[in-house]
Amino acid sequence: MNLKHIQAVAFDLDGTLVDSIPDLAAAANAMREHLGLPPLDAERIKSHVGDGIASLVHRAITDERHAEADGPLWERGYRFFVQHYRGHLCDLTTVYAGVRDGLGLLRARKLPLVLITNKSERLAVPLVEELGLRDHFSLILGGDTLAEKKPSALPLLHACQVLGIAPKELAMVGDSPNDVAAARAAGSVAIAVSYGYADAATLGADLTIGSVAELYDLMKND
Repeated sequence: MNLKHIQAVAFDLDGTLVDSIPDLAAAANAMREHLGLPPLDAERIKSHVGDGIASLVHRAITDERHAEADGPLWERGYRFFVQHYRGHLCDLTTVYAGVRDGLGLLRARKLPLVLITNKSERLAVPLVEELGLRDHFSLILGGDTLAEKKPSALPLLHACQVLGIAPKELAMVGDSPNDVAAARAAGSVAIAVSYGYADAATLGADLTIGSVAELYDLMKND
């Protein structure tokens, strides 16, 4: 696929740039223990990730994708989860192979990079700071930065407005249905990573890549 027209690239965070499941699972199980619940397998918690911390807490408490925990129980769990996770953001979280090189190459080509994640901004920003990725991004939008989050088009459209580009000139790189749906809704290019938390073959993206570093060659103008 020809990506020479792309003027900026947006990236999802969890499952795209970093593997944060070990720390998310540790926080979820610490919360469950705090609430008197038995631990869940990390793979089970992985299946609950993708719609932000608030949703993850509901799912980690109920162990169901579409159920909601009792209000007071959720509030206790949410407060504990955020406090625990904020203190252990990068204990076990790792940056995927090819990410640092890929971001560096894109920046060298003067392409603005945007982070668009459903993780709350107050957790996403310190996470990328601690991992040494913050300086790559011109703009960071968390799940609570705007009135809507992915799969809404709003974060992508907002990024385009800030950067002064058309939505069709933005590529959204992610690993989940939310990323592809947001790109479709905005009229942007949807790119999936093959190594993320979802099966890339089921996402219906315009293009699937095995490494962020692959984007450099795809976007060359020469």
